[in-house]
Amino acid sequence: MPEQLWVGIHGEVKIPKPQGAATPQLLRRVNAQAVLAAIRGADVATGTELMAGTGLTRASVIAVCEDLIRRGWIRELDAPRKNTQAAGIPQKGRPARRFELRARAGVVLGLDIGAATTTAVVADLRGRVLGRAGGSFWAADIPASERISVVDRACRQALEAAGEDAGRVLAVGAGIAAPVDRDGNVLSAQHFWSLFDVGLRSALADLHGWRVLLENDANLAALGERWRGSGGGVEDLVVLLAGERLGAGVLESGRLLHGHGGGAGEMGFLDMVQGVGSSDGIASLARQWLVEAGGPAGGGEVNARRVFEDAAAGDATALAVLDRLSERMARVIAAIASLINPELVVIGGAVADSAGALLPGITAALPRFTATPPRVAVSPLGDAIVTVGAVRHALDFVEANALELELPAPA
Repeated sequence: MPEQLWVGIHGEVKIPKPQGAATPQLLRRVNAQAVLAAIRGADVATGTELMAGTGLTRASVIAVCEDLIRRGWIRELDAPRKNTQAAGIPQKGRPARRFELRARAGVVLGLDIGAATTTAVVADLRGRVLGRAGGSFWAADIPASERISVVDRACRQALEAAGEDAGRVLAVGAGIAAPVDRDGNVLSAQHFWSLFDVGLRSALADLHGWRVLLENDANLAALGERWRGSGGGVEDLVVLLAGERLGAGVLESGRLLHGHGGGAGEMGFLDMVQGVGSSDGIASLARQWLVEAGGPAGGGEVNARRVFEDAAAGDATALAVLDRLSERMARVIAAIASLINPELVVIGGAVADSAGALLPGITAALPRFTATPPRVAVSPLGDAIVTVGAVRHALDFVEANALELELPAPA
């Protein structure tokens, strides 16, 4: 029986459920994806290590590696010289074959496209960031052509910072603040969501020939957190982008949930949750409630950072706002837990650096609101969480299609 593996969205290799007969071409693709994922996770990998990491036989591993070498994805390294060889003592047995990913064989782009700003990062095939650039939109409701122009300029500037050109981009992961279905179509049922339905995929394909993988920003945040954040190894994970508005990316058994039209994880239902009443995020509520309480001690700018700083200094008004935020977020997380039952909920986005102060209150309050309280953490990825996930999304596509993609000529 031929070997057949399934490689998850984060590179983990799993035994698949039977889904009919697999063609030799499909098995080659799946095995190549498994080997690339294993090599990506190590500086250098031997055939034996690749067998352990993929579950493939030695013959299959070597066949895949030789195919990937011919196609330019990996290289074989010379066997290291041992002291016995240097002393003239013959080595016993054949030296282990060692393989290395050609991390600069091509690059990917990761985009975070919000209502006011966009960020573009360039990463190599290990996911290491090589260049970064940003841009701003003069208004949320701008013409599609102008939004595309700002995004394209950020991409070109990031490529320039990385010392790469547009022809070396293998895939683009792009996160937007709107629901996106499994086929990359934007759900435009609300006006705000429709602002992001600008034809980005076809525009960047026309401009540069790029394959653009459009996805919801919170979904990409979940991928990023699972890959390089506090969600490593967690199969049932929810990441809450919790700045101005709440949005959730949901992983169930290691796979993203989209729903019929891409609306899984949208937080509009919170309007109907007792004690919550809206999908306002931590930053927005911190400002609102501080103003309601009379403003910051000593005056000055009203913002979420000020609330957390004053609370850390012992200010009673700021501490009261944090108590309200903790209970509000506990109710939100309890509602999610009752619907989805995740193992872990991560608070992410620009507020994550401060949100750690809310964790004790959230954790203490959760059992009052749900019989299935999850663990709660804050993301270490800060405001890079979406671009990290966008890079991972692009790399997943590249690894899954390595046998079909043609690598660009060396720079």
